[in-house]
Amino acid sequence: MTAPAFPAPEVLAARQKLVLDHFHDEVRQDWDDVLATFPHPHYELIPQMVIHDGNDAVRGYYNYTRTAFPDQDHEIIALRHSADAVIVEFWLMGTHRGFLGKVPPTGSRFRVRMNAYFVFDDTETLVCERIYFDTLTMIKQLLGGLDMKKPSNWLLGARAVRGLLSMSSAKPDPALTNTVAPAFTRAS
Repeated sequence: MTAPAFPAPEVLAARQKLVLDHFHDEVRQDWDDVLATFPHPHYELIPQMVIHDGNDAVRGYYNYTRTAFPDQDHEIIALRHSADAVIVEFWLMGTHRGFLGKVPPTGSRFRVRMNAYFVFDDTETLVCERIYFDTLTMIKQLLGGLDMKKPSNWLLGARAVRGLLSMSSAKPDPALTNTVAPAFTRAS
């Protein structure tokens, strides 16, 4: 496998603008504009081993996450370019105000460091947003915000743990588990 050529500066600038517009439109919750950044929306959430593929599935994902965290926002830490992707490190934060799957709202804030790979094909079309983050950090913050010294929070804490356990039993998407290692050529 030979490394692809690194794109020209104007290609990198166009990719970066598209990715920053994508982030901006997500915060504004303008889903039409976000979805316009790729002709076939495709998200891969690596911590959950879940894929949201296509317009309806991605809109459902947006609705689901903004119901759970209506004030979801981000702070970009760094943005880097690779031969086929823009890689963004960022803080994602929000307040747990709605159900996250079967996890009832705790009212807790979270702030989790993440990486997102915005992958482009050879026609410079955005084909995937692949997201990596530490789920345990988020869970600790959502549950850690509950004062368990108060008996009024015991039932909520138990329901939240039960909801998290039910989410952990979901089968991973085979497209994320059935991978093939690339064949690399050694430099002489």
